[in-house]
Amino acid sequence: MIRVLVVEDMQVVREGLVALLDGEFGIEVVGSAADAHEALEMAGGASPDVALLDIDLPGMDGLALVRELPRRVPGCRMMMLTAMDRAGYVRRALDAGASGYLLKSVSVQELAQAVRTVSVGGRVIEPPELAEEAAAATPLTMREAEVLRLAASGADPRSIAADLFLSVGTVRNRLSAAVGKLHARTLIDAIRIAESHGWI
Repeated sequence: MIRVLVVEDMQVVREGLVALLDGEFGIEVVGSAADAHEALEMAGGASPDVALLDIDLPGMDGLALVRELPRRVPGCRMMMLTAMDRAGYVRRALDAGASGYLLKSVSVQELAQAVRTVSVGGRVIEPPELAEEAAAATPLTMREAEVLRLAASGADPRSIAADLFLSVGTVRNRLSAAVGKLHARTLIDAIRIAESHGWI
C-alpha cells in the first residue's frame, strides 16, 4: 500500500483529491493538510511514502516544503500537483528535490499512475512539453535568482545582504548581473520577466 500525504490549501480540491486517491487500488491517503506547517506537523506520525503538494501554499510555499519534508520523513518522495504551468517552476521543483510535476488538469488515472511511479523511484512530468521546456536552463545562476527573489519580496540590497551574510556590493553585483542577463531595463522589469517565466 502506497501511503500518500496531500497538501493543498483549497478545501474542496483537497477533499476531492483525498476521496479520489483513496478509491485507487494500492493507494491510501494517510493525511491531508491545508498548509506546509500543518503538513510538517503530521508528516512524522503519518509516515507517507509520497507527498502530493501544491506550489502555491499560504506561508511556506510548496517548493520550500519539498526541501524540508524529507528531513522529517526520510525516504518520502515529493510530487507537485499545481496550476503553475511554466517551465521555470518545473525546474525549481526538480532542483528542490521533487520527483513529479503534474498540472491539475490531469485525469485521476494519470495522477494515480504518477503516484505509483514516483513511489518506486521514478520521475513523472506532465504534460511532456513542460519537461522539454524545463530542460532549457534558466539564464540566472542560483545565487542571482535568490537575490532577485528577495528583491521581488520588497527587500532592499542592505537587508538582502544581511539575510544572506553577503556584502551589499556583492548583492548589488548579483542584481545587476540578473538585470543584464534578462535584458531588462530596470530591476523591476527583471523581476517581472523572471516571475513570468517561473525562474523566481
